[in-house]
Amino acid sequence: MSDTILTAENIVLDAKIPNKKEAIRFVGGILYDQGYVEQGYIGEMLKREEITSTYMGNFVAIPHGTDEAKKSVKETGLSIVTVPDGVDFGDGNTVKLLIGIAGKGDEHLEILSKIAIVCSEEANIDKILQARTAEEVISIFDEVN
Repeated sequence: MSDTILTAENIVLDAKIPNKKEAIRFVGGILYDQGYVEQGYIGEMLKREEITSTYMGNFVAIPHGTDEAKKSVKETGLSIVTVPDGVDFGDGNTVKLLIGIAGKGDEHLEILSKIAIVCSEEANIDKILQARTAEEVISIFDEVN
């Protein structure tokens, strides 16, 4: 993964987040604060969640914007937030790992496939949830080629 897509500044460990909307705003806020997206992208992330849940199973959700949101993306980026206590994503789904994505053009497809590979193994999710540093999280994603 390129060094600018996922940096230590984009990772928050052991967050306490009360609900799904706040969770999406939180990961979107990181993307905004780090300069990947314009403010409007966060609203598009919330809209996307209304259309269809970004819950992927294995305690993972991957909030991202609608197709309409593409124009709000300045550069491709990721934000990763761990929520050990979990966030209720509805339908009995609890999320402990949030991965926010902003993709420029089709760049997000490659990132999504990498995330899918990492998150398909529960052992990797456990490693991410137990990580004490952002660097540990980055190294888990870097192991996937």
